[in-house]
Amino acid sequence: RRVTFVMAVAGLVVTALTSPSVDPLREWAHKNETRGICMAAEEVVRVDKLVKRYGELCAVDHLDLSVRQGEIFGLLGPNGSGKTTAINCILQLLRYDHGSISVFGQSMTPTSYGLKRRIGVVPQEVAVYRELTVRENIDSFCALYVRDRARRRTLVDEAIAFVGLESFERFRPKKLSGGLLRRLNIACGIAHRPELIILDEPTVAVDPQSRNAILEGIRRLNEAGSTVIYTSHYMEEIEELCSLIMIMDHGRKIASGTVEELKALIGTGEKVVVELDGAPGELVERVRRLDHVRAATLEDGVLHVECLAGRHNLADVLATITAAGASYGRVLSEPPTLNEVFLEITGRELRDEA
Repeated sequence: RRVTFVMAVAGLVVTALTSPSVDPLREWAHKNETRGICMAAEEVVRVDKLVKRYGELCAVDHLDLSVRQGEIFGLLGPNGSGKTTAINCILQLLRYDHGSISVFGQSMTPTSYGLKRRIGVVPQEVAVYRELTVRENIDSFCALYVRDRARRRTLVDEAIAFVGLESFERFRPKKLSGGLLRRLNIACGIAHRPELIILDEPTVAVDPQSRNAILEGIRRLNEAGSTVIYTSHYMEEIEELCSLIMIMDHGRKIASGTVEELKALIGTGEKVVVELDGAPGELVERVRRLDHVRAATLEDGVLHVECLAGRHNLADVLATITAAGASYGRVLSEPPTLNEVFLEITGRELRDEA
């Protein structure tokens, strides 16, 4: 069933990457340029008023979405927010009730095989042929798009080198670790050099080291010329990776923009933490009276201050500490997170359903 899913969308991509000594993506980027891919910010995906219902449940509720060439576009939301359903509608794997979808400027339909050849998709679960070796798997997926065997052999070699599986070419999936399976997953998807890569929760249930490798690999694919759509409920990944972000909840778009634009939507500013060396009794109250302070507490000699948006919050807090005759050691200032954006807009934590 997993392999059938991948073949239906005509593509499969992403997961743990390593950096080979010779980077095949440099050659890939050059070939992308020579085959005439325009690097201007053209619209790659457009979704207008998309609605998908399951009986009484509206999984996607009049969703608008636009992804431009060269972006790493993040879809952020808790599990059950409609991210995967929206992706499956874009890929025409699900029939939807209302709306329109275009990819590369053309209307997307279930039989848009020419468009699907330009797309690589990675579902949440690894989807490979268990009875084939690493090389045979990559070759089989690449053969969905490339018939010429000589050219396909070159593409498979490049994909294997990119994910660092040269020593495992003859291994079958059951002999691979979880991280190596993820590398095989991405190799199957990038072998045909997709222009649009869609990654649905690619780091679920992987260790931190593998997660970092995945994120670095996505950057390299993007630098090589691929546009990326990345779904996740991990706000740290989206914040670190994506150039443009849409936050979804209950099938709706609740906010979109860059990280800084999203944070500017709310009144929450940074959190200031100061280790004090002795504190007068009135210090906390003096800090609370500052214009942009919403809360201040003192615990075990550490002052915690929650601020509203303001330009000089840290300086004002430190000046107040000094004026009160107290001295301080370590100082930490943390900007607002995407979780706080989600919390202020929706009234609940981003991971409530994760």
